[in-house]
Amino acid sequence: MKLVIINYGSGNLHSVNKAFEAANQNLEKPYDIQVTDDPEVVKLADKIVLPGVGAFADCKKSIFNISGMYDTLEKLVMSKKVPFIGICVGMQLLAETAEEFGSHSGFGWIPGSVVKITETDDYKIPHMGWNEVDFVENPIFLGLEQKTNFYFVHSYYFKTSNAGDTVATTNYPNRITAAVNKENIFGTQFHPEKSHDNGQIIIKNFLEWMNK
Repeated sequence: MKLVIINYGSGNLHSVNKAFEAANQNLEKPYDIQVTDDPEVVKLADKIVLPGVGAFADCKKSIFNISGMYDTLEKLVMSKKVPFIGICVGMQLLAETAEEFGSHSGFGWIPGSVVKITETDDYKIPHMGWNEVDFVENPIFLGLEQKTNFYFVHSYYFKTSNAGDTVATTNYPNRITAAVNKENIFGTQFHPEKSHDNGQIIIKNFLEWMNK
């Protein structure tokens, strides 16, 4: 079984790779994990990880600048239903549109828009640090208690069109999306790779999710 972490020049790839390798060691049947920018390697993936740090438009542009990368991802995820997880901006890219530094189109894999967090005197942006997360029953949250803390760094959030696609929320200062799930597609606004033991549970659950 092969898991690929997409390298498109964005995201803390070292931390993501290290976190997935750590969780992988606890599996009965570990994955072959590879960080790659080669669509031909991605085509062989049984699971896909799309990290992301930075501006929405820059991340999208970087993916599309790799010849064949987006088309490969779309075919695998949307047609072949390969399990996928997007992290931070990697999750936001799943939306139809984003309003960060202008108006931009996203992948459109999950209906909704990426919008700015409401800033107040008590809630500054970027939202940076640990926050409690509430979630619905979902295999990715197996073994975690409600109001578990995860690490966030963001100024925008994914406002889904369908409430059922939002599977976790946090409060900053209003209820905002912390995780999404639609069929084989999962995404976290928080960083599991920076969330210590709680993040390791998320990653291990993803590694065990939808296995054939």
